[in-house]
Amino acid sequence: MANDIGRRQFVTIFGGFVAWAPRATAQQPAMPVIGFVGTGFSGERTRLMAAVHQGLMETGFIEGQNVAIEYYAVESQYDRLPALAAELVRRDVAIIATLAVTPAAAAAKAATSTIPIVFLTAADPVKIGLVSSLSRPGGNATGIVSFVGELSGKRLEILHQLVPNAELIAILVNPTSPATEIQVRDIQAAARMMRLQLVVLGASNEREIDAAFAAMIREGAHALLVASDSFFFSRRDQLVALAAHHAIPSIYTQREYAVANGLISYAIDLPDGYRQAGIYIGKILKGAKPADLPVLQATKYELVINLKTARTLALNIPQTILALADEVIE
Repeated sequence: MANDIGRRQFVTIFGGFVAWAPRATAQQPAMPVIGFVGTGFSGERTRLMAAVHQGLMETGFIEGQNVAIEYYAVESQYDRLPALAAELVRRDVAIIATLAVTPAAAAAKAATSTIPIVFLTAADPVKIGLVSSLSRPGGNATGIVSFVGELSGKRLEILHQLVPNAELIAILVNPTSPATEIQVRDIQAAARMMRLQLVVLGASNEREIDAAFAAMIREGAHALLVASDSFFFSRRDQLVALAAHHAIPSIYTQREYAVANGLISYAIDLPDGYRQAGIYIGKILKGAKPADLPVLQATKYELVINLKTARTLALNIPQTILALADEVIE
């Protein structure tokens, strides 16, 4: 893709957020600006941004030609998100896009009732106040939802099939995320149905992740489910390394964890979700109102298994799970 991430220019750091923007060209005409808040724009994330560009192209927009995009990389600075949202409002961007960063969507919604917001979230956007309803958002926000409760239940089921003798399963959550309470409630409901015991552990920085694993070992947990969270995604190498060090079979929320040698992941097909978000961004740039664009429910999912990690853990992956896998990493 001509306008790839690698050709973007580092322009500023705002409140701990790294931002990139396209290189300026002489006599460049004024273009609508998308303020894009994500969890990083290199490596595996490049394929996701390519999907956004695909969606934009399907609606007639090409970055650098008739739309500009400014990228803000978020990791764990949730407390700074309100300031970032206020800055994007001050800059009067045309659209705020918050894909896979639910706290950023919440911050943007609190900062403006007029600038359109396009989100991709695993949490129920009605319950966390982003929209009035899925069919009629009724405000300035719309997007795509994967419903983390349904996914969490399936992840717990898969983990139980992988480690059927596990008497206690640990759940790692980020207590600073607005979606955490809902995630915990949904996971606990799924655990009750499967008659599984849980220990819920929280971490919102690197040191607390280390402490959570230490607590996991003290509690005698035999398996781990890592909740959906953009900070955890940014620390996936640390999480995978700790799970390997303590020999804890773990299931994760995005394919990139399995690519980084995590055992298994079950998630929505993120490229498809990002493409849909790109289409919605394009439609809004053409005049559509977020209030009139129903929140789309993700329908494509992917199961990724890392067999090398399974062998290291001396786990035999059941054929029933292997048969469902969209990707097997040898």
